[in-house]
Amino acid sequence: MLRTCWIICLCLSSSFFAFYAQKVEIKLQKRIEKELTGFRGTAGVYVENLKTGKVASVNADTVFPTASTIKVPIMVGIFSKIETGELNYFQPLVYSDKKQLYEGDKGLIASLKDSTEILLSIVQMLSICTSDNSASLWLQDLAGTGAAINSLMNDLGFKFTRVNSRTPSRENERKKMGWGQTTPREMATLLVKIRNREILSAAACDEMYRVLGTVYYDDRALSQIPPTVRTASKQGMVSAARSEVVLVNAPHGDYVIAVYTKNQEDTSWSTDNEGRQLIKRLSRLVWNYYEPKHQWQPAPNWQRYEEPDFD
Repeated sequence: MLRTCWIICLCLSSSFFAFYAQKVEIKLQKRIEKELTGFRGTAGVYVENLKTGKVASVNADTVFPTASTIKVPIMVGIFSKIETGELNYFQPLVYSDKKQLYEGDKGLIASLKDSTEILLSIVQMLSICTSDNSASLWLQDLAGTGAAINSLMNDLGFKFTRVNSRTPSRENERKKMGWGQTTPREMATLLVKIRNREILSAAACDEMYRVLGTVYYDDRALSQIPPTVRTASKQGMVSAARSEVVLVNAPHGDYVIAVYTKNQEDTSWSTDNEGRQLIKRLSRLVWNYYEPKHQWQPAPNWQRYEEPDFD
């Protein structure tokens, strides 16, 4: 009897590990690990081929600062309110520089005159497309504050993705992580769920996916993907951290890549920032892995269209 139990356990264990071994893109995994060698900081990567379900990851469940990628959960909070009828996507809003202004912001919303009317849909577009900080803080309030967004993330199954700034009881987390925090796996999964129409409603997911396809900052991970290929993405940057999540509608199957860094020794704001360069190299590596026969290459002198990072 005991021997039989051991055999059953051994078979189950073998099946368990075999299942997960099949799910790992081993060659890609090794290439990513090699690319991370020597990086002066902590990096987390999550890649999933949505056609095969295979993944490659490093520190995928480690918590990182979101920087501006927190604006994706904020958007989900806004669309949740639209779905319940508490907000209308095209309702006019009245800007107040006393309430909405992000200190030191040079974005489009901060340039508005006090009492200017603007549609909610435009504020949402600016939050994602140009990563407008004042727009995003405004949306965070409209979504019910960070606490409401965090509760929604928890209900959707995201245990580590949280808004910290202007959120009671999360001041300690804000000091460590900034505006928000997440893991590479969770942020990648959030984009996949939006793409798959698996949260809120199909109509809400479709519109959010369209908004994520309007990103202005196309000179980082996106610069290593052909411009004719549709992508949905969000980028983030603070002094010692960089982040980017991209869902790529590639010719031979969609894939998602999320790269996050923290504790970088390189805190520069130049285009040569080590974290930024790592994101670009990993984006190129993954594209070439999944589309090895594609003829596209970055154009000569494309760097003249590359914008420096900014705080």
